Amino acid sequence: MSNFDIVCARSILSGMNVSLTKTLEAFVRAKVDSGLYNNASEVVRDALRLLEARERTEAKQLAWLRAEVQKGIDDADAGRYGPLDIEDIIARGRERNKTKNAA
Repeated sequence: MSNFDIVCARSILSGMNVSLTKTLEAFVRAKVDSGLYNNASEVVRDALRLLEARERTEAKQLAWLRAEVQKGIDDADAGRYGPLDIEDIIARGRERNKTKNAA
């Protein structure tokens, strides 16, 4: 771990020290040196905001996936299903990917 400490002024505690690997320390220093951030704490706060946003997005995606799985289970329980043709499924998936990639 590095001796590079980042003090988070608005922590519940009076401050928080975070130890970084040398690679992360160099990354933070480069961001500050670039002038994009005034100090290491700004870099960390921005990184944490991005992490928080990513976790929210992943939670929404997981909720959607669970709902879709439940729809499939409900359809199967209600007898709403038919034979599966793997070649047809693959072809529809490829067509969907072409459409998505073309957009």
